[in-house]
Amino acid sequence: MPHVTVGKENSGNIDIYYEDFGAGQPIVLIHGFPLSGHSWEKQVAVLLDKGYRVITYDRRGFGNSSQPSLGYDYDTFADDLNTLIAKLDLHNTVLVGFSMGSGEVTRYLGKYGSERVSKAVLMAPVPPFLLKTDDNPEGVDRSVFDGIMKSIVEDRPAYLSAFFKDFYNVDVLLGGRISEDAIQMSWNVAAGASAKGTLDCVPSWLTDFRDDLPRIDVPTLIIHGDGDRILPFESTAKRLPQLIKGSRLVVIPGGPHAINWTHADQVNPVLLDFLEGK
Repeated sequence: MPHVTVGKENSGNIDIYYEDFGAGQPIVLIHGFPLSGHSWEKQVAVLLDKGYRVITYDRRGFGNSSQPSLGYDYDTFADDLNTLIAKLDLHNTVLVGFSMGSGEVTRYLGKYGSERVSKAVLMAPVPPFLLKTDDNPEGVDRSVFDGIMKSIVEDRPAYLSAFFKDFYNVDVLLGGRISEDAIQMSWNVAAGASAKGTLDCVPSWLTDFRDDLPRIDVPTLIIHGDGDRILPFESTAKRLPQLIKGSRLVVIPGGPHAINWTHADQVNPVLLDFLEGK
């Protein structure tokens, strides 16, 4: 399995697992919490069929990547992405981030610029700033995140079961756009992730990206479901067109958080049109 080394902890390397398929313009797909690069399976085949080179990778702590005890912050996540892009010597790249992955895209462009990047996609995004503060009244109360961390510490497997119910809007979409089997597959991947990394990712969601967003100088597509129960539309995607110059927002009616799976039939055509400049 291909890996790139992004650091060390004590005697061991910190390695990021990636998959690199096809030829053509490179599309880097960056997954959400608490899954892995394989969560993009409904996009990978479509993109390969259209002649793109498709790269997925597993965030540190998740999937087949190393599970260190440190580095679960967006500066480090962006550094990991930069190391991968440099190793593969990617140019004219499209960065596509889902949920937590949208933070990597935003921080990478804010920190490293767009020399190697031609377009960006933020799907069910975390930015601009999720925490409710005096200067960010649209955010979410800190007590919500404190409760999530408490649940993870007390019973991580039970937390994951509850999380995926809202991730997929199971009460509405089960048996139609999502199956029990797909939910179980997601749970299995999440349960195999680093317990420390799962917990430490929660504070990273409160990263303030408002200084990064004006630095995004490439065409940017924002996609969000109006039924998202994980990252509220009003706190996230709705605000981004005013903060990213020239960006375009597409709302998926009835879409839950995991629109790349449940509503791939609607998301994929929007994504392909954007890639093709339509």
